[in-house]
Amino acid sequence: MNRPDRNLQPVNLPSEWHPGSWRSRPALQMPVYPDADALAEVQEELRGLPPLVTSWEILALKQQLAEAQEGKRFLLQGGDCAETFAECTSDIISNRLKVLLQMSLVLVHGMKLPVVRVGRFAGQYAKPRSADMETRGEVSLPSYRGDIVNRPEFTAQARVPDPRRMVKAYARSAMTMNFVRSLIDGGFADLHHPEYWGLGWVKQSPLAGDYQKMVAGIGDAVRFMETLVGTQIHDLKRVDFYTSHEALLLPYEEAQTRQVPRQWGWFNLSTHFPWVGMRTAALDGAHAEYFRGIRNPIAVKVGPSVTPDQLLRLIDLLNPDDEPGRLGLIHRMGAAQVADKLPALLDAVKREGRRVLWICDAMHGNTESTSNGYKTRRFDNIRSEIEQSFDIHAAAGTRLGGVHLELTGEDVTECTGGARDLTEVDLERAYRSTVDPRLNYEQALETAMLIVRKHAQLNPPVSA
Repeated sequence: MNRPDRNLQPVNLPSEWHPGSWRSRPALQMPVYPDADALAEVQEELRGLPPLVTSWEILALKQQLAEAQEGKRFLLQGGDCAETFAECTSDIISNRLKVLLQMSLVLVHGMKLPVVRVGRFAGQYAKPRSADMETRGEVSLPSYRGDIVNRPEFTAQARVPDPRRMVKAYARSAMTMNFVRSLIDGGFADLHHPEYWGLGWVKQSPLAGDYQKMVAGIGDAVRFMETLVGTQIHDLKRVDFYTSHEALLLPYEEAQTRQVPRQWGWFNLSTHFPWVGMRTAALDGAHAEYFRGIRNPIAVKVGPSVTPDQLLRLIDLLNPDDEPGRLGLIHRMGAAQVADKLPALLDAVKREGRRVLWICDAMHGNTESTSNGYKTRRFDNIRSEIEQSFDIHAAAGTRLGGVHLELTGEDVTECTGGARDLTEVDLERAYRSTVDPRLNYEQALETAMLIVRKHAQLNPPVSA
């Protein structure tokens, strides 16, 4: 991987910042650990462990995101709503990678743009909750906050926050990254053989025929190019792949925030592309304080309650030098509100001339509960929010540069609708998520195809 020369110091170095300065600010969504000494010991252990990513990988991604801001690339960010320790297996990891590779193949083929591939995994073990306590009947216990904090079983012992789980999360993140890197470096993503990325359970999918035609067409094109140049094009054998997670559990993130030789500043070396969620993005909060000081490209979830003034002040705090590739804004309004809430934000940022990467999260604003008690999302609403977002950006003269999706490569039934028109009754068959509903393989691939159709509609080919 090329190492971009991004070592010039900014004009506005973060003042009075260090990896633990967030502790002086209100910290939301933080678990209360019963043993402060045990927490400190775990943090010290984490500080001594090798980093999970490198600074040059981080800076390479920042350069690609800067190109996505300019319309030269498109970001595909996707993965589990919340990873679990039990699902750190070769099959689940490889299936998740297959889905993202297939989606990126559809996007590259249809949009005629390079795709920035970012997995929402290898660290997505913490989850925000709407309440600190969960009540069942007459029993109230601390909420399950992801495997990095406590366990999902509804028992007093399982719900006690345990700092040792941070070490387990680090180990499983390392295993996941190592396996993904091995797959990529070993030719798993070889464009000469995209047929290898298939998932067995979906062979009878209504989408299978369209996808196989696309694969055959790409294979023919690759062979034609290689015939012309007289040799194999080796760059098609591997792809760049990056990781991301919500940097929610600040003691964990702090312990892996480090300085590196021949670079200025601090890097979060637990992931390439951390983001801050809507619940924790307050200007005076601990998460904003932490994020302003790291050199990683970062993103912020933007919900329907955010005002233009709030957003501009947050941009000023997190990217005062207007650095290309530094800041992504992930809007998650919901299909019913995006047309009303998004335009004012786009206009404000455009008016101020700020460089950001606009990303659509069509999942989180469209969550609902069914009559049989399942949390789900309707595929029609997900599709509607993506399509509306493209139209709203086009009308505003801005650019939608990526999507952020919760998805899996497993045969789950968690979101209704899609190619097989899943219903509420189907949810009972294979609902496996411990937190939020995810797109299954079919629905994820269908989403990539609708993005291509919408992009083509807004960017018709120029006549010769």
